[in-house]
Amino acid sequence: MSTAQRFDVSCLEAGAILSIDLNALVENWRTLQAVCGAAECAAVVKADAYGIGLAPVVEALRDAGCKTFFVAHVFEGRRVRGLAPESVIYVLNGLLPGSAPAYAQDGLRPVLGSLPEIEEWLQFVALWGGARAPDGDALAAALQIDTGMNRLGLKEKDFDAAEQLTRHLNIALVLSHFVWSGQANDVKNERQIELFSRLRAQWLDVPASMANSAGIFLDQTPLYDLVRPGYALYGGNPTPGRNNPMRGVVRLDAKIIQVREVEAGESVGYEGRWTAKARRRLATINAGYADGIPFRAMGSDRRPGAEALIHGRRCPFVGRVSMDLAVLDVTDVEHVQRGDQAELIGPTITIDELAARAGTIGYEILTHLGQRFYRRYTTL
Repeated sequence: MSTAQRFDVSCLEAGAILSIDLNALVENWRTLQAVCGAAECAAVVKADAYGIGLAPVVEALRDAGCKTFFVAHVFEGRRVRGLAPESVIYVLNGLLPGSAPAYAQDGLRPVLGSLPEIEEWLQFVALWGGARAPDGDALAAALQIDTGMNRLGLKEKDFDAAEQLTRHLNIALVLSHFVWSGQANDVKNERQIELFSRLRAQWLDVPASMANSAGIFLDQTPLYDLVRPGYALYGGNPTPGRNNPMRGVVRLDAKIIQVREVEAGESVGYEGRWTAKARRRLATINAGYADGIPFRAMGSDRRPGAEALIHGRRCPFVGRVSMDLAVLDVTDVEHVQRGDQAELIGPTITIDELAARAGTIGYEILTHLGQRFYRRYTTL
């Protein structure tokens, strides 16, 4: 069987098709780099590149000129090292006890956020004897300062001890993280920026980073030396309440398995959460919450529900989403039939809209995209 035939069969067998535009991904990175000017634009590729696929994303960004990547775990960093041998790779979740050798072997840089982590890394560096890591640097690490997230990072009370310890380390980056950067001119952002500027004074000669996707677009945010976008790279809107400056990267189309009519008073789905008020025509699609379709896609009294696009018309989700299936009301759409496709994410139904209508966030939508989709990449 030829490659073309295998492609066709795979598409026919798939319940849904996830199309990923790597051209748009690269354009988004270039747009962010242009906005950032002299600051380096890195790429956050944790969680399988936000569900998009680590290997194709890293390869596309590497070829476009991205030199620095951020992951959450060592195993993710190891995969990036294999794809981008010359890159700088930071592991955001810090140094787990006993894991220092893995960082050294693969040239990964831990983001140290506590005195015990710094002490363990210092002990390892002393034993390593100053040898060079695979990335060509002498066991570099980053230092995270907590300016309000209260999740990871050094508190101000730790600074005297940290300053003494880090004198013997190769600290290549000092960073912090916004609590909420999606709200322009928020006083909490200003307080974090002021605190970070003051606390990093002990490492003033070290490159600094604070801006995530949304932080890049805040008027008051100093971009420092490096920015760390993730969500915006993959098409999410980094400027909530304003037009999205990013191109869409993901399109998700699910196939219709069956079209049926229900009479007034009949319910749909588990627990009968939705009941027809009149005769309705319904379409069952070949995707459910096991594929990342939000469990609460159907609306409620408090929010409008999610919709899909069929033949250019919006169709609401009805009934509770099941593991493998979901149901749409297609009463107002003509000529809907088995085998047609419903756009769940795309030019019309954005990631952010689907998330808002399902009572969640776009980050969750992206990172939950299932592995059962047929994945189709548009490459450079």
